[in-house]
Amino acid sequence: MTADAARTEMNGSRPGGAAMAAVHVVRRLREAGDWQREMDDILATMCRKMDCQRGILFRLRELPGEGFAQSVAAYWIDPDFGGELASPTVIMQSIINSDSLLEQLQEDERQGKIFSGHTRDLEGFLRADFEKQNIKSFLSVSVFAHGHLWGTLAINDCIAEREWTDEEEATLHIIALAIGDAIERSPSEAHASEVIRRTMLQASLDAIIVIDETGSIIEFNPAAEKMFGFQRSAILGKDLLDTIVPVYYRKGYASGAEYMAGRGAPMVGQRLETVTQNAAGEIFPIELTATEMRVADRRLIFGSIRDLREKLQAEEEINRQREKLHQNEKMAAMGSLLAGVSHELNNPLAVVVAQSTLLHEFAGDPQTKVRAEKVRAAAERCGRIVKSFLSMVRLHPTEQAETDLNQVMRSALEVTAYGARSSGIIIDTDFANGPLLAMADADHITQVAANFLINSQHALAGVTGERRIKVRTFRNEHGNPGFSVEDNGPGIPEAIRARIFESYFTTKPVGVGTGIGLSISKSIVERHHGSIWFEDVEPNGARFVVQLPAIAGGSAIPGEGPARSSGLRHALVIDDEPDVAASLSDILELMGVKSRVVVSWTSAADVLNGYMPPDIVFSDLRMPGISGIAIYRELLAEKPALAQRFVLVTGDLIGAKAEIEALPPQQRPHILEKPFSTLDVRSILAIVADEAAADNGAHI
Repeated sequence: MTADAARTEMNGSRPGGAAMAAVHVVRRLREAGDWQREMDDILATMCRKMDCQRGILFRLRELPGEGFAQSVAAYWIDPDFGGELASPTVIMQSIINSDSLLEQLQEDERQGKIFSGHTRDLEGFLRADFEKQNIKSFLSVSVFAHGHLWGTLAINDCIAEREWTDEEEATLHIIALAIGDAIERSPSEAHASEVIRRTMLQASLDAIIVIDETGSIIEFNPAAEKMFGFQRSAILGKDLLDTIVPVYYRKGYASGAEYMAGRGAPMVGQRLETVTQNAAGEIFPIELTATEMRVADRRLIFGSIRDLREKLQAEEEINRQREKLHQNEKMAAMGSLLAGVSHELNNPLAVVVAQSTLLHEFAGDPQTKVRAEKVRAAAERCGRIVKSFLSMVRLHPTEQAETDLNQVMRSALEVTAYGARSSGIIIDTDFANGPLLAMADADHITQVAANFLINSQHALAGVTGERRIKVRTFRNEHGNPGFSVEDNGPGIPEAIRARIFESYFTTKPVGVGTGIGLSISKSIVERHHGSIWFEDVEPNGARFVVQLPAIAGGSAIPGEGPARSSGLRHALVIDDEPDVAASLSDILELMGVKSRVVVSWTSAADVLNGYMPPDIVFSDLRMPGISGIAIYRELLAEKPALAQRFVLVTGDLIGAKAEIEALPPQQRPHILEKPFSTLDVRSILAIVADEAAADNGAHI
C-alpha cells in the first residue's frame, strides 16, 4: 500500500479535509479575542485535517544592522507520532543575515510565494536539521500583517514524502491570510501604549485636565472628579474658564486657553502654586504643572494638578507647634527672669513688712499704729502679687492641698486689679461664707482665675457705658466647690464657641493675646478632675465657670489660732542681706527668741564653735558663693538633730522646690517665704517646737 493510500485509509475520505480545516480555522480566528492563545489548538486542527504531524508558526523581525530574527510564535507536534522530534516547549530563534536569503525573503514578500518540497532536495544545515526532526516533506506560506511580511506558517509530513495538492496549498494560504487578519485586529503596540496611557490617566493621584486650543475640556480623570466635584460626562466640552477658574480671575479672558496663556505671566510650561474653584464654589490652593502638546494639527494643554490643602494644613500645624515651643521658651525665660526679680523684690519687701510690723507693735501713737498697719498691708500685698506672677510663669507639677477658693479669687483679683481699675471696670464679688475648701494647687487655680479676669477685661475694652465683672464662689447642690467670672461684654460668637479652648486659637488682635490662656486653664482644671465651661449671658456677655471635686474637711486654715510660746530660746540667722536678717531677728526678739546673725558663711565648725547651740536655724536660700541647701547639708553632717530645726528663707519657693524635693522626705527643711509677717514666723516657731517635743525633748 502506498503512503497516500495509507493516509486515505487512516483518515477516511481525504478530499475536502483541507477545505474543512480552512473553514474551521478561519471561523475560530475571527471569533477569538486573543489569536495567540488559540494558535496551538488551531495548528493541531489544521495538521490533523491535512494529515500532518507537525505545524509551526514563525515570526520574523528585522534587527537593524543584523538581519532578521526568526522565532517560534506557535508550535504543535502530534502526540501519537513517535520519533525524535523537538519539544514544543523549545523556543527556536535564529538570525538570518544571508544577503541571498534576504533578497529571497523580500521577493517572497512581494509575491506571497508558497514553499513546498522534500527534505532530500535540501542542502546543508536545513537538510541536516530536517532529517534530525524526521521531516520528510514540508509546505510553508508567508504571513502578512499591516502590509508587511510578519512571518511564516508551515506544516510537515514526518511519515513519508508527499506531493502537496493545490487544495492543501490553497488551504494553508487561506489560513495564513486569516492569521494575518487576526494579527491586524489584535491590540497593536500603539494600542498597548494607548492602554498604558489610559491606565496611568485613570490611576493618577493628581488631577489631570486636558483642554484644546479653544479652552474646552477634552479630558478629566477620576482624580479630577474627586478633587473638583464635577462628573467627567458633565464637564467634557465645557470651557475651563467657566468651571474651575475662580470667578474673580475670569474677567478679561475670552476662554480657558487664553487664561492659561496669561498676560505677561503664562502658566503653560510652568510649575506654580495658584488657586482653583470646585463645583461647590470653594476656592482652594493647588500646584499646577501645565504642558503644551501638539497632536496632528491640534494644540492641546495638559494640566497636572495637586491639591495643596493637606500640605498647607501640615505646614500650619508645624508653625503652630513651632509657635507653641516659642511661647513655652518665652514663658520659661520669663519665669527665670521673674524669679530673679522676685528675689530682689522680696528682700526689701521682707524688711518693709517686718519693720512695719515692729513699728505697729511698739508705736505708742494710735495714728502711727494705723499708718504702720497700712504700710505692712501694702507690702504684704506686693509680696502676694509677686508670688502670684511667679506661680503663673513657673512650670511645676500640680501639688494639691486643701485650698480656700475664696483666697484664690482674692489673689487673682490682686494680680489683675490694676488693669480693671485703670480701665474703669467695676468688680462685683460674691464669695461663699467661710473657707470654701477644695483639694487643689493654689498657684495653678489662681492662674485659671486670673486668665478669666484678664479675658473679661479684654472683652470689655471696646464696650461703651458701664463695664462690669462679677466674681462668684459657690458650692453647688452636690457640695462641689467652684467659682465663676462673668462680664457684660459682647460675648462669644456661636460660630467659634466650640474652639475657644483650643491652643493658640484667639480672636484678639496681634500683641494682645496668644490664644493659650483658656487651653492652659482647661488643662489645669482637668488635671484637678474638675470641669470648666462657658455660659452665655443675657442680654449680652460671657461667663466662665470652674467646678472642682468636693472634699471632706473643716474650715480651719493652717497658721490661724491663738498665739502661744514656742519654747525656743536661741536662733541662728544666716543671710547676706543685713536688713532682712536684722528684720527677722527683730521679729524673733519680739517673740522671745534671741538670735545671732551671720552674714557670711565660712563653715559649720567656725559658725557653731564657741556659741550656744541654736534651737532653730534660719538660712537664706540664695546667697553669693553658697546656697542654703549646701549649708543645710553641712550642718546635718555636724549636728544631725538640726534636721527638723532648719528653716530655709526664700522669695522663690516654686523655683526652690526641685532642690528641696531632691532631699529624702524625712530630711526636708521647713520653708519661710519672703516677705514674711509676724504670723508667718510664729507659725514656723510653733511647728518646729511641736516636732521638737515629739522627739521626746531631744536637744543638741
